[in-house]
Amino acid sequence: MKKLFIGSLPVTATEESITGLFAEYGKVHSIKIVKDLFSGQCKGIGFVEMEGHEARAAIDGLNGELFEGNYLKVNYESKRGRGFKGRR
Repeated sequence: MKKLFIGSLPVTATEESITGLFAEYGKVHSIKIVKDLFSGQCKGIGFVEMEGHEARAAIDGLNGELFEGNYLKVNYESKRGRGFKGRR
């Protein structure tokens, strides 16, 4: 199972619209859209889990494609450091 990062999502994006988009490339096992706490609108990023070969096809097919007025950024999730470590 591979986790994909989706960037540059429009504020109108929903779990249903993203699932429909990625379902063209294979089965979507899970989806998480980061939403604003107060408005409930999409904050522009999300994550999708798919099988490895299907995830690769989704990256090839959707990265840089226009979706609801925005050009998507789709790639494998990268592990990043957690927060500010302070002064030394």
